Amino acid sequence: MSRAATVRRDPGEPRGTLQPAPPRGQLLHRRIGPTAALAPWIAHFWSVQWQLDAPYLARTLPHPCVHLVFEGGARRRATVTGVCTRRFTRRLHGRGWVFGVKFRPGAFVGLHPAATATWTDRVATLSSVLGPDGRALAQAIAASDDVDARVAAAEAWLLPRLRPLPTAAIALRDLVESLERARGRARVETLARRLGLDARTLQRRFHRFVGVGPKWVLQRYRLHEAAARLQSPTPPTLVALAAELGYADQAHFARDFAAMVGEPPGRYLRRARAQR
Repeated sequence: MSRAATVRRDPGEPRGTLQPAPPRGQLLHRRIGPTAALAPWIAHFWSVQWQLDAPYLARTLPHPCVHLVFEGGARRRATVTGVCTRRFTRRLHGRGWVFGVKFRPGAFVGLHPAATATWTDRVATLSSVLGPDGRALAQAIAASDDVDARVAAAEAWLLPRLRPLPTAAIALRDLVESLERARGRARVETLARRLGLDARTLQRRFHRFVGVGPKWVLQRYRLHEAAARLQSPTPPTLVALAAELGYADQAHFARDFAAMVGEPPGRYLRRARAQR
């Protein structure tokens, strides 16, 4: 195998995990970048495996991405999971595994032509979306013994099926990823100017290719940054953090944070300190 075939896209740092308390038992999380041939569409593959002595509540903030998700054990199933506009919560117990394929923002249209908003806040069986091809992939993943084998099975299935992305989808993919790196510090009007579009056309294209609007994306990336900063060893004050993230005042920041995370930022900060 050539070196070009084995070089993988850097999956980057994990973002959006909400204040994980140590589990009682074993919990393994891996993220594996795709090969260069799949990099235009795939952000990374991910795997969670667990063997727990007590139930564990996993909580994450959503990303503007579609996932293919494969669950083992008693809940065995394969799904297309669209962009989730609420925080994601999953109770893990006993022993099991989940394997996922995370598409880059705007890139799922390379696998299915429907508007990405079709899948927003939806979980659909893989076979209902992709037919017999979806069933074949689910069977291949279920038959794989470990994470590396699941990645290989997913890549072998994806390579011949992904279609070139439209120019508009590529532009939005790259724009959204730049917003993540900038921690959401921008305005919708600025985004429209960067792409040479009016605000209404920008909104339509986000609906078509990303699945959510640009304002949602900006707000979620600001909250990703807020959660990460409050979990850090040297967190800022809430007033300073609100100003840094572009909020008009601390109250507005606190409302947004509580609505998405499920608790006010002050309480979240105190729990993060206690866990450290």
